[in-house]
This record gives sequence, structure tokens and C-alpha cells, in this order.
Amino acid sequence: MGFQHGLSGLRGASAKLDVTGNNIANANTVGFKQSQAQFSDVFANALGGGRNQIGIGTQLAAVAQEFTQGNVTPTNNPLDVAITGNGFFRMSNNGSISFTRNGQFHLDKDGFLVNASNYNVTGFGADTAGTIIPNIPVNLRLPTADMTPKPTTSFMTGVNLDARTEVPSPLPAFDATNPLSYNHSTSGEIFDSFGNSHILNLFFQKTTPAAPAASAWNVFATVEGATSAGGGTVALSASALNFDSSGIMDSSIAPFTVDVNFDDAAIQPLQFSLDLTRSTQFGSKFGVNMMNQDGFASGRLAGYSISDGGEIRASYTNNVTRTVGQLALAGFSNPNGLKPMGNNQWGETAESGLPLVGAPQTGILGSLQSSAVEESNVDLTTELVSLIMTQRVYQANAKTIETQNAVMQAIMNI
Repeated sequence: MGFQHGLSGLRGASAKLDVTGNNIANANTVGFKQSQAQFSDVFANALGGGRNQIGIGTQLAAVAQEFTQGNVTPTNNPLDVAITGNGFFRMSNNGSISFTRNGQFHLDKDGFLVNASNYNVTGFGADTAGTIIPNIPVNLRLPTADMTPKPTTSFMTGVNLDARTEVPSPLPAFDATNPLSYNHSTSGEIFDSFGNSHILNLFFQKTTPAAPAASAWNVFATVEGATSAGGGTVALSASALNFDSSGIMDSSIAPFTVDVNFDDAAIQPLQFSLDLTRSTQFGSKFGVNMMNQDGFASGRLAGYSISDGGEIRASYTNNVTRTVGQLALAGFSNPNGLKPMGNNQWGETAESGLPLVGAPQTGILGSLQSSAVEESNVDLTTELVSLIMTQRVYQANAKTIETQNAVMQAIMNI
């Protein structure tokens, strides 16, 4: 039996050296998970059995991978992504699904997000408004073209009108060029259908209120003077703001409708809502508390960013940022049951269980870090010590074969 013991020991030590060597070779492989050789002893079948039965060596029981977290290292590529916690990226190779922890991604010639093996990264798409379409993983394709302009459809501002202002008598006719015909003014940017920028000017003139309002203000608007070439004419659907004795605006006043006729725009007129419902009238100086509008000019793609939750956002030179997709992760109840496939990929098996696909930071799934990669979890110091110990085990098993051979030779010489 001595030869069999030694041979099984040599086979086991050789397998352990292979596993250790593979770990060391992949110490710099992004997303690699080290393996561990697990052994079991071997006993021959015996009718009697009993406590005096001697084993006949060892055997390789399994090569188990250790899915512990690797160190996260920053990179200069915004499309590099590291997973912190549970989960795998879901990849598609012409419809064949695999899973990886290697988040070194880039765009191919068609704008699809792929890895070095040209496998597609899957996730959740987004509509033109930037709303994620959940539950249906697709091959992620990121926009690379210019963003088309969007004409202004909503303009919102909130101002404080000075309650201490006196109503002039007689009330002068409004004239944008005459500062004495209005009390306060402000301006903001709007965009036509071509994405051209225009300046909307708002003027406020205190007037005599009608019951039950405690005070009232007339509102006037011009766009680039309203009479200049390229400016056009402006019309408001309403022209008065009413306030109660506490300085709160009448809640029944709906947003105004503004029609602007440009001399050089594709859509005539440009129509948008003017919301002034957040305005107040307090005894303090005139001031603009908030202002925003939803139009923008065309813009060139400036870059991408990925949030911890996997949302991919495209940034454009017109200062607009739009969500264009979301990375998906897949979790498994038994990751050790996954089948290694090479190229940093694992495949689903019956032992791993079904993949639980979802957005990062949901369920059991971890979070993401962009412009970073997860390093191999191989500890080189541990592997080098294991290499020395396995070498001694190999030598010891070779020694048992040598000793058994010497014993057999002594018997043959009797």
C-alpha cells in the first residue's frame, strides 16, 4: 500500500501546486477570485471495517473559489466599474449569458458597452426622458450623437415684490424703455425650436387691487425688446398677480400662457407656461428666489458618469445631463456553484441556483464605483508560503515511495 499512499500524495501535491500557480499567475487579473484545493482521505472498502483500518492516501475533493472582496483601485476610465459587495455583471455573448466581476468596459464602434472580449454588458434601458425601463435586461447602448435642442415649454420663477411700494397716480402706461413705468424687473433665458437662446424680460408694476385682493401687480413681458429684428412679439394670457393681506399670492391664479412670435424660428409661435405662483409680497426688497426653465440648445457629448446605483448619465456641452441606462447585477445563493468559463466569466449551474437580476443596491446586490476596478483577491504572501509548504509535502510523499522501494528491495534480497 505504501506506493499507493505516496502516489496519491504526489497527485494531491501536484494539484495543489497547479491551484497555487494559477492563483499567482492571476494576481494582476481584474476581478479574479482565488481558488483553494480541498482534499479528502481515501479508505478501501472492507467487509470487517473496524478501528484498525488504514487509509490508502488522499484525493482532490474540490477546487473551491473564494468570492471575497478584492481591493478597489481608481482608474482614469469613467466606464470602468468596480462592484462593492455581492453581485456579478451580466454579460451577453450573442445571446449566451455569463457573469463577471471584471468591470473594465468600453464602447464599441456602434456605441454598445462591451468588455475586452467584446461581450455586451446588459442592464436596463432608458426612454428619451431619461426614465429607466426596469425588469427587462438589454444590451446597453449609449448615445454618441449630439443632443437635439428642446424649445422652452415651461418657465418658472418666484420673486418677492416689495409691499412698501406705493401705487402711482395716475398709473403710467407700461413702456419697457421707461423705468418709471414699472417698479421691478428680472430676466431669464428661453430657447426656440432651433435651440437659439433668447432673453425673456419680466416687468412688475404695482396697481390698484380689485376686491377681495389686498394688493395687486401687473405683469408685462418682452423678448429681446419684442420689436427688434429676430425678437418678435409677446402675448400673455393674463397680466395680474393678486396677494392677500399676509403677502401670499392668490392660489387660484394659474400659470400664464406666453406666446412669442419670432422672426427666425421654425415653430411659430413659441408657446410656454409662465409660472409665478411661488411669488410673495413682503415688506422687503425685491428679489428673485428661484428661476428655472426646461428648454436647452443642442449639445455635443462631453462624457459619461455612473452612479453607485448603476445609473449611466451622459453629459453634454449645453450643461444638460441625461440618464441613458442602468447597469444590472446578478446575485446567486451559492456563488461557489458557478462554473468558471475563462475570460473572467462564470456560468450558471444547477448548484449555483438561478441568477437574481436587479439594480445595484437592491436586495442582496452590492453597490458600484465608477472610474475604478476590483483587483484580484489573491494574497501573494499567502500563496508563496503555500508554495513552499506544498513543495515539502511533495518531497515527503516522494520520500515515502523511496522508502517503500528500499523495503521491497530488502525483501527481494533475503
